[in-house]
Amino acid sequence: MIKRNIYLDFSYLLVIAATLGAVLVLGALVAPVVFHNDNLLVGMLLDHYNSGIIMGEIFRRFSFWIYFVTAYVFVYEAMMYKKGQRDNIAIVSGFITMFTSLLFAAVYTPKILEMQKLGTEATQSDTFDNIHIASEIDFKILAVALFILFIRRLMLLRTS
Repeated sequence: MIKRNIYLDFSYLLVIAATLGAVLVLGALVAPVVFHNDNLLVGMLLDHYNSGIIMGEIFRRFSFWIYFVTAYVFVYEAMMYKKGQRDNIAIVSGFITMFTSLLFAAVYTPKILEMQKLGTEATQSDTFDNIHIASEIDFKILAVALFILFIRRLMLLRTS
């Protein structure tokens, strides 16, 4: 029988669950409130460009957490692989989690912030729209990958 470090397993599941929660909250709760602030603000209105600036800063700060999660997933999954606890579903969902995380934090967020610095005109271009749509799709794939990774690692923890 392989000796397990329950604290490492628990912290990994906690980080994965917290990240999934953050992705869901940012995508489903924060973004709609920031971009549809006309229902909440009285006497003032943030335009779409300024709402995007606020959301961009939120995602820039969230990227630091994403980098940490990517490193944590890599180290944990590599340790499990080295210990012989190989599982195709966990490996694939871990890889997708790392890939989509890095894509979001290192490609989409900086590119969107760079275009926002160019002004309103740049954010109304087809290029910006395409990058924004791609980042939304990436964020959704990240959520699914995190969910699968969490469930699979939880199932594997129960069987060992």
